[in-house]
Amino acid sequence: MTERIQEIVAGLPGLKDVTGVCAVADERVARGDAAFVADPGVALARAYGGAKPLWQYRSVFDHLLRLLATTPGSQNVRQALRLVSSPEAAGRRRDRCTASLLASCRRPEELAVAFSGHASEELRACLVHELVLRGVAVAEEPGIARWATSPHWRYHPLGWLPLTLSGLEEGADLPSYRLGGSSHSMPYGPSEGSPYRGTGGARVPSAVEVTTPEQAAAMGSAVANWAEESNGLIEARVFGLAGPLDAGAVPGALLTLGLESLAGAGEKKAVLSGAACPPARAWRVLFAAASTGGAYNSGCHGAYGRLAAWQSLAALAGVADGADAAEAEARVSECAWFGFDAATDWFERVAWDIGLAALSPDGRRLAVLAATDTS
Repeated sequence: MTERIQEIVAGLPGLKDVTGVCAVADERVARGDAAFVADPGVALARAYGGAKPLWQYRSVFDHLLRLLATTPGSQNVRQALRLVSSPEAAGRRRDRCTASLLASCRRPEELAVAFSGHASEELRACLVHELVLRGVAVAEEPGIARWATSPHWRYHPLGWLPLTLSGLEEGADLPSYRLGGSSHSMPYGPSEGSPYRGTGGARVPSAVEVTTPEQAAAMGSAVANWAEESNGLIEARVFGLAGPLDAGAVPGALLTLGLESLAGAGEKKAVLSGAACPPARAWRVLFAAASTGGAYNSGCHGAYGRLAAWQSLAALAGVADGADAAEAEARVSECAWFGFDAATDWFERVAWDIGLAALSPDGRRLAVLAATDTS
């Protein structure tokens, strides 16, 4: 370890501002010395990357990783991978974040090194699906294809996902990264649908709730992070209908189910709003909720966000256990989907609001997922 790196490591806990350390790293990368940036990052992880890392360490480490990932040059990619592969810095959450960062900032051919050099199997799995989300044909990409198509990781949770995008997944909202931060779109919030006036005429058969804990958990997969890591609320319920429900009668049916999220809806000041929702739109909303998180967290990023979105979508559609991705997509496409919200005490109607209902092809099963979060 050089004397300068020793000084950085020893002096970090006493700093009230880490901009000076970051400026040194910026200058060294500009001179082409990527190794100098990774070296103190590894040393800092060894010294301060424990269960409760110093805020100075977290800030500097994040800057070093982003600096290496966003600066052109193959040597910067290699050093970024070395940085996150040190035992003290490694972890599933960091692997997910790093895969999203690299896939967003680098060409696929630059990332082939991750499949032969420094990188955990978890990082590789995440990187594969981050690239798939960006339209990369990973099964045809030199340096990536052999690992991506190998059967050795089919038992990994992400192994359920196909290596190509389905038609429902096109247009996923993916983050963009820069050295100073990141940004992403939020395809949810107050509904832009029409108010439901309850004009009558549509028959609404009686309903019995048939939700199981397993179904509720599966339907809520995409928004689980809102409740576990932020201030969110989730309502996930399934109802069996005594007779076929017409898709056009779904809004009226929602008001009869006793949903907590719609308590008081239908009254003058709490009008139910919504509209028919293409399944691709439902997937996009669920993916954003899972991948980018709620008001106080950053979600699980693209790869696991993709998986969680499909888990929620499949459960809402009533996909049978053990179904593969193609079977899940077919069933999801057969259902009628509806997006909704209302000015009730439950929905925040600010930024993080979701209301989705899925009606089975025979009209006898109605599944509902509502989620809200607030800062």
